[in-house]
Amino acid sequence: MFDSRNPAYRSPVGAVADGTRVHFKITLPRSLRCCAARLVVKDDFAGTEQTLGMFWCGMNGENREWWECDFTPTKPGLYFYGFSIDTREGVKRLTRGAHSAAVLSGALSRLWQLTVYRRGFKTPGWLAGGVMYQIFPDRFFFSGKPKTGVPADRRMHEFWGETPDWAPNAQGVITNSDYFGGDLAGIREKLGRLKALGVTCIYLNPIFEAHSNHRYDTADYSKIDPLLGNEQDFSALCREARRQGIRVMLDGVFNHTGSDSVYFNREGRYPGPGAYQSKDSPYYGWYSFRRWPDDYDSWWNFKNLPNVNERNPGYRAYITGDNGIIRKWLHAGASGWRLDVADELPGDFLEDIRAAAKQQNPDALILGEVWEDASNKCAYGERRRYLLGDQLDSVMNYPFRNAVLGFLTGMDAADSMEIILDILENYPPQVVQNLMNHIGTHDTERALTVLGGEPVDGRGREWQSKTRLSPGQREKGLRLMRLASMLQFTLPGVPCIYYGDEAGVEGYRDPFNRACYPWGEEDAGLITWYRMLGKLRTQCKALKSGAFEPVYAHGRCMAYLRRSKTLQLLCAVNADNMEHTIRVSPRWHNARVVAGPMPDLSGVLHLAPESGALLMRPTFLSPER
Repeated sequence: MFDSRNPAYRSPVGAVADGTRVHFKITLPRSLRCCAARLVVKDDFAGTEQTLGMFWCGMNGENREWWECDFTPTKPGLYFYGFSIDTREGVKRLTRGAHSAAVLSGALSRLWQLTVYRRGFKTPGWLAGGVMYQIFPDRFFFSGKPKTGVPADRRMHEFWGETPDWAPNAQGVITNSDYFGGDLAGIREKLGRLKALGVTCIYLNPIFEAHSNHRYDTADYSKIDPLLGNEQDFSALCREARRQGIRVMLDGVFNHTGSDSVYFNREGRYPGPGAYQSKDSPYYGWYSFRRWPDDYDSWWNFKNLPNVNERNPGYRAYITGDNGIIRKWLHAGASGWRLDVADELPGDFLEDIRAAAKQQNPDALILGEVWEDASNKCAYGERRRYLLGDQLDSVMNYPFRNAVLGFLTGMDAADSMEIILDILENYPPQVVQNLMNHIGTHDTERALTVLGGEPVDGRGREWQSKTRLSPGQREKGLRLMRLASMLQFTLPGVPCIYYGDEAGVEGYRDPFNRACYPWGEEDAGLITWYRMLGKLRTQCKALKSGAFEPVYAHGRCMAYLRRSKTLQLLCAVNADNMEHTIRVSPRWHNARVVAGPMPDLSGVLHLAPESGALLMRPTFLSPER
């Protein structure tokens, strides 16, 4: 009756710019004896509802009829819609069923979404079609370069690759105060290795002065942490990376600072006065005290992470002003910012960050940490406007991670495909081409452990610290890791490798997912696989902005096409422990095999257990499945 993803029913499909005329058609059984039909549109931000009459426009075969109308959204926003029809049995509604197709209902219980972004909304083009690489700086590579100004209270591990500290101290506090010495100069030394993986963008976890190894407790936004180097080291890294075709994106933690910081100074490390020390401090207004100095708002009640009031004019100017932090580090060589906990930042603050970045460099990327569908996310009782053209260029794509890892660990392929198609339907296309498609980050278990290992199931850090994959688990995990990365590198968006995933690093939750890169002990076969995928990204233009077309999604098998004007790529994956077949066009028999088997002459693709296939061929005018 209606399918929002089929241009026969809704044209154009997907998110649209404001002022775009959207044509809707429904097809109804003649047996309903429909005498009137209406499109019902709800403007989510305005809280209003609009009803548009539909016109009868002919028969669809002998037993069905067409009704149609147009709707033109005049402003950016989030709209939800359904259909109301008058029948011989009274008023019926067409609402969204399990996927994107319509079902008959007595009420408009589940609606379709129409995302409308600002006309003229552009995102940077340099990331599309590339490969991102996330680095936790302390654990990537130590250059051996001497450092100055490193605080004496930092504990350095004696050997690279030891298990990170995980036990609480005598006061029951986990301090994250152990270091391995990874630095910016070390990253610079390894740029050639990253280039060989096809990397075009490095995403660095926080690098500013802070007093933990993760550095999400910023002590001074204006300085590089001395254990990582200095501003000259950062600029040198950015220059050399750009010379090799690689950009650098920084992590901006602007929702909170550290209590041990020049701004708050609870520990008295800095000359002061910080907000904790005096109400006359220039930073006092940055924080929200219930009772000064010990009772204050903090991030998730971690008292070492006092929340910042982002609407304070002084703080706002410090971060987004003409001489602010956003501009300073873009000027020093960065190409963009990843914004930590974007859903906890006010919308107008996000707009100021974006404006400051674009004024400094119109090509700067602003990417947000959002764990859900960012097009319709509600946070703290407010519907967010991340992707409408004034806040973010793109987001971390946790839904795709859930789809990929879920599919490979038991989720039905149709359910995984639905997650993918929902995101593609709801996000503006210029956002999609810059999606950060990861399968693991510093906040999640390592993908290899998820795919091959035993689930945590609530077990604590001691169990996690001692548990490793058995040889059989690791073998299975490596097989599935190849399939996960195949999906990751061929889905719309930009694959992001979490440092060491390509080398076979395993580990449960923080801090075990933040282990040192295993230099000299990498899984050579997996690295070769990742290099092949990186090369494919440069060869197959369909992976930059090509169309995505589902081919098959049933049980434990999935297949889809990526198509550009000149090339098409078929990706097929069997996650089952038995062989499966997928029927494709016989013309794929002459395709170039990137990985896996070739279809037989009749167009049957035989997939061994836990295996996949990548086939590439020129685009033909006729549809190819």
